[in-house]
Parts: sequence; C-alpha cells; structure tokens
Amino acid sequence: MNTVTEIKVKTIKTLNNIAENGLNVFNKDQYTIDNVSENPDAIVVRSFNMHTIEFGNHLKAIARAGAGVNNIPVDKCTERGIVVFNTPGANANAVKELVLTTLMASSRNLFAGVGWVKTLEDEGEQIPKLVEAGKKQFVGKEIKGKTLGVIGLGAIGALVANDALDLDMDVIGFDPFISVDTAWNLSRNVQRALTIEQLFANSDYITVHVPLTDDTRGMFNEASFSIMKPGVHILNFSRGELVNEKDMAVALESGKVGQYITDFPNENVLKMKNAVPIPHLGASTIESEENCAIMAARQVREFLETGNIKNSVNFPNASIPYTGKRRLTAFHQNVPNMVGKITSAISNYQLNIADMVNRSRGDYAYTIIDIDNKVNGDIIPSLEEKINEIEGIITIRMI
Repeated sequence: MNTVTEIKVKTIKTLNNIAENGLNVFNKDQYTIDNVSENPDAIVVRSFNMHTIEFGNHLKAIARAGAGVNNIPVDKCTERGIVVFNTPGANANAVKELVLTTLMASSRNLFAGVGWVKTLEDEGEQIPKLVEAGKKQFVGKEIKGKTLGVIGLGAIGALVANDALDLDMDVIGFDPFISVDTAWNLSRNVQRALTIEQLFANSDYITVHVPLTDDTRGMFNEASFSIMKPGVHILNFSRGELVNEKDMAVALESGKVGQYITDFPNENVLKMKNAVPIPHLGASTIESEENCAIMAARQVREFLETGNIKNSVNFPNASIPYTGKRRLTAFHQNVPNMVGKITSAISNYQLNIADMVNRSRGDYAYTIIDIDNKVNGDIIPSLEEKINEIEGIITIRMI
C-alpha cells in the first residue's frame, strides 16, 4: 500500500535519448526533466532495460516511446499501481513504409543484386560488361496482381493492406481480434480470410503484424510452410520469435520459402539462404521517434495532471473531462464492493460526488472520482488514510 503525496514541480526522468519535441510537451514551469533522478514522478523510456531498476515511491507512470514493453517489468509496476503506457500507432507509418520497400526490393532481388555488383569493384572498365552479362541471375517478379497476406490488421497491418491495394496487389487479411476503429480504417477491398490456413494457402507474399504470445510463438513453422505456395516471400517486422528458425532454414534451402525478410537478425538468420536481414530499422525514422516521444509525453502529462489513462498496457483506459474539481484516483484490486467502500469513505466527510468512472482489467481496477464540494486541504490526509485502510487498495492520489 503506497500513497503518493503530490509535489508542486514534477520530475520526468529519461532513460534514453528522447526526441526534444516530445520533452517540450512538459511545461518547464511545472516539470523538471533529467536522466539522474532517483525518485521521479514518471519515466519516459525507449529500449533501456528497466528490469533491474529500483523504483522510488513517487513513481506514478512509465511511458514507452514505442509499442513493445518487454524492457519494462510490467507485473511489478501493476502490483505497485504504476501505470505503464505505450504508443500504439505512433510508428505505424515508418514500419509500413519499410515493409512495402522490402516487399518490392526483395521481389526484384534488389538486395542480392546490389551485393553482387559490389563484388566487381576491382574489375575496372569491365564492370559495365560484367553487369550486363550477370544481371540475368537477378531477374525478379512484379508485385502487381500478386496476392499479399496480412496477418494482424492493427495500426501497421491496416496501413500495409490499404497501400498494397493502391499498388494493384490483391490483399487477404486475417485478424480474429480486429478492433472497430481498425475496421473503419480498413479498405473494403481487403479480402477476409476466415482462417490463417486460408491466408497461408493463397498468398504470394505474407507479412505479419501481431504481438508475441504463447499462441503466436513459432507460428511460422514446418506445418504452416507446407500449406503455402512454393517460393512465398515472408516478411517479419513484428518479433523474431514468431518464426521457428530451424524450420525456416530448411524451407529456404528447399525453395519452399523464396525469401525471408526480417527486422530481427541473429546468428541463425545470417546463416540462412535467401534471408534478408534488416538491422531493426522498422521504426527508425526521425518522424517516428518524434511521434512516439510526443505521444508518450502527452499520455504521461495527461495522467499526472488529470488522472486520465489512455493506452496503458497494465491498467484499463479511463477518463473524465477535467473541470478543475478535486479529483481522487485509486488503483485497487478488482473485487466486489470496492467502489462502494471508497464512496462511503468520501461521504463520511460530507463530500458529494460530481462524477465517477470505474474500469477493470483482469485482477485490477482503476477508479476516478470528482468531488463536487470545495475540499478543505486539512481533511485530505485523513481522507487518504481512511481510503488506504480499505483492503485491496493499492495506491490513491488526490489531484
């Protein structure tokens, strides 16, 4: 149980180089930003490994300027009532552009061709003649009229699917968990695969955009390759572990898979025939880094100043328009009558509730309560103490 006392100037700690436009979101009169504070109010991070870091008792939020949060001890944060944010969609355009770039480049054997030309650097005046003679080994295919299978139709997958249609490809999509928002943004010309096996069997190119889970780990394997068209190209800009690398090496050697383009090279990948290893460039653009930093900073600022939560990976989204009234927020276990106990404690101080929202996510929940009355600052410590006595409360905050 941990009550955080508000301090006038809040501290934001950065654990990586965060784009300046993102840090500018924080008003310099209300926030200090550094990379050394031992007890900040919030942390903004990119890829820094946080699993061995000790957290101070002021820490309320961690924002990952990116989508993946494997570098953050999310379970530990949840137990302490620390919100972990990510920035879904902020880097989607950058990844989409690289997917389409490598889709076309691999189809035209561009990577292998450029590598071969570089081996001719000592041939002097013979280079043009050798190029003309050797270029036939790199004859490729046009993507127009071919079928692209898109697994996962979230922010990135939907952009890839829509733009592939504009390149005159046929597009099949598979995503059993597609959101309403994504469905609105997805072209009606994207064909729906009822099963992933249907997508495997009908695609000339397959790109995957799903998180790594127990269900998706190793989803590209001997069994799935056996369903696919001979010479299929597979693009993986999601997670390396989605692919069984032993089976992929065999499929590439036999030609069952024509090319494997991945943003996650390792020793195994570098030894594979017809693998195209990309040095993890998916979100590495100036624009993407700025978009992620700005989105992360805005989410942290909104939470610190109003208690509203958006794009948390460990607590539910919850928000009430902030009108300047005294606001109480509480992280607590998702158990019966918790909200009743909190509101009862508030009413014991003759305080009226102006607005309230309660949202749950698994074993945990979050409650925001706006108080209608002008609250005497002298009673706040007593009210906090009473609410903290409720079994199942993790942490509370008065704003």
